[in-house]
Amino acid sequence: MTGTSAGDSAILGSLGSAQGKGIVRMEDCLDADTDEVWSALTDPRRLPGWLGTVEGDLRLGGRFHAHYLASGWEGTGRVSACEPPRHLEVVTKHAGTQEEHVIEVMLTSEGSQTVLVLEERGMPLNLLAAYGAGVQVHVEDLAARLPGRERCDADARWEELQPAYEALAAKVG
Repeated sequence: MTGTSAGDSAILGSLGSAQGKGIVRMEDCLDADTDEVWSALTDPRRLPGWLGTVEGDLRLGGRFHAHYLASGWEGTGRVSACEPPRHLEVVTKHAGTQEEHVIEVMLTSEGSQTVLVLEERGMPLNLLAAYGAGVQVHVEDLAARLPGRERCDADARWEELQPAYEALAAKVG
């Protein structure tokens, strides 16, 4: 699937669980080469255009503070793996909690496009549908910003995606 646009209700993600915690996995084929996608994921000057504010050290072992635009998530994180331009992993903590989530991104070249696989692990199972919709909105915003389009209306898009993710979450045991 290539860069889903707002109004297209296609689901990019799948939901699962391991050890009592939720897993959201997204896969999309983006209209940009791997270096361009890597830059959008790791350059602090580009992150506000699609994700939100990220301040701190984004190198391996570095720590940062972030506020995501679409979901409103705010917290801290550290870069636990960084293999440019193919693999990035961060461990995050939502502000006010000790619960950690792992966000792992893998990029693969496919001609002039890049296949992005993003997996977030560690969220509470009762919030899995909300995380699924929220993560998809972030991926769609990335896909939109790469060619210079605007981010979606996050609240409207989340409302559109939520029922489908609730149905997926109901099947996770």
